[in-house]
Amino acid sequence: MHKWRPNRQLEGYLFLLPNVIGFLMFTTFPVVFALVIAFSDWRLSASIFESPPPFIGFGNFVDLFQGDLIFKQVALNMVFYVAMIVPLQTGISLLIALALNQKLRGMKAFRLIYYMPVITTVVAGALVFQLMFDHDNGLINAPVWWLAETFKIPVQPPEWLTSTAWAKPSVVILTLWKNIGFTVVIFLAGLQAIPLELHEAAAIDGANNRQRFWRITLPLLSPTTFFVLVILTIGSFQLFDEAFVMTRGGPANASLTAVGYIYNTAFGTTSRMGKAAAISWVLFAVIFIFTLIQQRLQQRWVYYESGESA
Repeated sequence: MHKWRPNRQLEGYLFLLPNVIGFLMFTTFPVVFALVIAFSDWRLSASIFESPPPFIGFGNFVDLFQGDLIFKQVALNMVFYVAMIVPLQTGISLLIALALNQKLRGMKAFRLIYYMPVITTVVAGALVFQLMFDHDNGLINAPVWWLAETFKIPVQPPEWLTSTAWAKPSVVILTLWKNIGFTVVIFLAGLQAIPLELHEAAAIDGANNRQRFWRITLPLLSPTTFFVLVILTIGSFQLFDEAFVMTRGGPANASLTAVGYIYNTAFGTTSRMGKAAAISWVLFAVIFIFTLIQQRLQQRWVYYESGESA
């Protein structure tokens, strides 16, 4: 039996104490407090200490699912963001990682170039993309204008940021540019963890590059792919900065995200903190359900080096 050693154990607890206090103050308490006010009609303009907010039960949740048209639009927007960002970023990142995994001269420089957008601030990137997406003078529409003027073709380039049809794709493009480098690094780590002996043995047996990719690389990369899918799904549901800076959720809430709606509800004209907390918990429930589904489905397609499924 270990004896109580007051000096060393007390020192350990003292070192842990600042982190524990910070976790309780800035994580545990806000989460519990958000759950409490989600069942109330607390407005930001009213002091919670002078007059307790009225308890309305599930009123905020009923309002969201029955009479809130903006929430329905936000739900459709989030379906679009998740359906576009997750598969596109996964596929493009895997292709880039396969290219960057080659042993060629200057490959470290290319890896750095692809990762540079990750360390760029979202605000700076969004402002640059605002200029690029400008309808009349933007770089992206410039080739279309040139073709129209040169060959007298009656075409109009997309109004990226002012059209309800193109606002969400513009946010997706910015998000992919900003975050692809991060998932490329993860896939690179997964590719370099695959034993080279397996590829050499398959090559000796006559397997070509395509066969080795489908039979060796992709199955052994499935744990990495699963991790990427989980974090991309969570990140897509939590999308905020890109849409907030570039489109402000417009036009007509066409690009408004769930976190953006939480922000507008809490700090907008109505300042309904209770409803914003309810939206936060709905978002948490959706993310939890999707993560749980992915966790269950991994048993069917995630394989490890031993050949056993997860």
